[in-house]
Amino acid sequence: MAFQLLKSIQRPNRWLQVFVCFFWILIGVGRVSAAKHPVTLDPKADPSTCLQCHEDKTKGKSVHSAMAMGCMSCHEIRTNRDITHVKLITATPYKLCLTCHADKDATQIKGKVHPPAVRDCLTCHDPHESDNKNQLKKVASGDKKENLCLTCHNQGTNIDQKGSRHPALDSGCDTCHTIHKTGDRGNREFDFHLTKDAPALCVDCHDVKDASLQKSHQGQPFGNADCLSCHEPHDSRTPKLMQAFLHDPFASNQCDVCHQPAKDGKVVLTQASAKELCVTCHSDKAEQIEKAKVQHPGAAGDCTDCHNPHAGRSPAFPKPDAVSVCLGCHADQAEQGKKKYVHQPAFEQGCAICHEPHGNDNDHLLRVSSPNKLCLECHAPDRTPQKLESEHVITIFGGQVKLPEDYMARTPILPLEYGLGHPVMRHPISDLVDPQDRNHVLVPLNCLTCHQTHSSSKPDLLVNDQANNMDFCRSCHKGMIGPQQPGQIVPVPSGAPAGGKPSASGPATGTGPSKGAQ
Repeated sequence: MAFQLLKSIQRPNRWLQVFVCFFWILIGVGRVSAAKHPVTLDPKADPSTCLQCHEDKTKGKSVHSAMAMGCMSCHEIRTNRDITHVKLITATPYKLCLTCHADKDATQIKGKVHPPAVRDCLTCHDPHESDNKNQLKKVASGDKKENLCLTCHNQGTNIDQKGSRHPALDSGCDTCHTIHKTGDRGNREFDFHLTKDAPALCVDCHDVKDASLQKSHQGQPFGNADCLSCHEPHDSRTPKLMQAFLHDPFASNQCDVCHQPAKDGKVVLTQASAKELCVTCHSDKAEQIEKAKVQHPGAAGDCTDCHNPHAGRSPAFPKPDAVSVCLGCHADQAEQGKKKYVHQPAFEQGCAICHEPHGNDNDHLLRVSSPNKLCLECHAPDRTPQKLESEHVITIFGGQVKLPEDYMARTPILPLEYGLGHPVMRHPISDLVDPQDRNHVLVPLNCLTCHQTHSSSKPDLLVNDQANNMDFCRSCHKGMIGPQQPGQIVPVPSGAPAGGKPSASGPATGTGPSKGAQ
């Protein structure tokens, strides 16, 4: 019925269409909340009354401790004209849980929180009782039907014919993970909620003195190495749980290209230093580092300061990962990563998406010459990432940057047409120029006029951590939004026609670079 009504409304009556949608949503919500209790209850009923029908809620192997406090510690009874409703004492289940479990409040936790734990406890837990510890709805082991974690995750379930799977998965996800464990962002132990970090976690099961294990590592010392730099912890497309990206000599088992036999339990290289060894193959990178107009001091050290020499989860094998490799030196950006809202490239994928780490000719080592060119590589409606089937990645910037296959699915597209359309229809995103003199910029404008590049304490990464509201827009459009105050003068930039209104009065203060937008 609602669908037929919507179809009968013509496009010019769009607001009426929205109203009808909202009306039917309210009816649906009303029907859900209006479900009545089958038995009329006294609002002051004792919990024992509830147990006459719901005694099963108290008899699982793992019963929620709140049950001992009585049903009314979580529920309330409302009776009106012999119709009874039993509801929670809070608006949402999550808020109810926090009345006791305040330490699980995601808004107060620093670092990465397991997504269901952000606001949906009942995804994993039964609020009354369960046959599993911590009132989990299912166990954390077994196949996809039995394993609670595999409701959302797919690790170990789709193995390539030539791939490999870690047997530890059969012991249960909680063998290695403690889901509510959190801490500083960028620390692998906390980011992945591990019981402990590698290699300590790995050697709980894998004896470094095992002869077969030593043989597979060709006699090279590995007891203190980071196992996850070479091995995937869950499953892999290749044998022996190898990482997705492998250094050619390592992949072809040519260890003697770089290594001599170990001596006194220590690694011995075929060259005097790691850098001298690397440039025997990568002389082009050495030349780039030396000749770049804008140089990266970090690239002047040993290659293995930033790169794992064997393998990695991302191209070029940054260590310990593509984000932390930079934050070890750039402490100011590490602080930015502690804010609530972070830019996906900066703190989830890797700084090298936007920056050239070996040096180039652009300010801030940007991949391209202007902020807008950089941002629109991912956010433009005509973006054209190329798929690299052999490596299961996509590439941008002409193949310079490799990204996960699903990366663009999480990247919003701006509805731009002829350089207009963000944040609202026909709003420009680049410099406003004088129509009579295209070289004369009336109002400098680019993505960084409004947005920060790395993080913010508020959504949308607006400059100075400002909120996305009309006050933010008024920082540029003074006197142009909302009722104009008596005596207020609307600014007109030089070159605009007399009596005309500008499209913008200038960038907000402290907004960063505002030139070179294209």
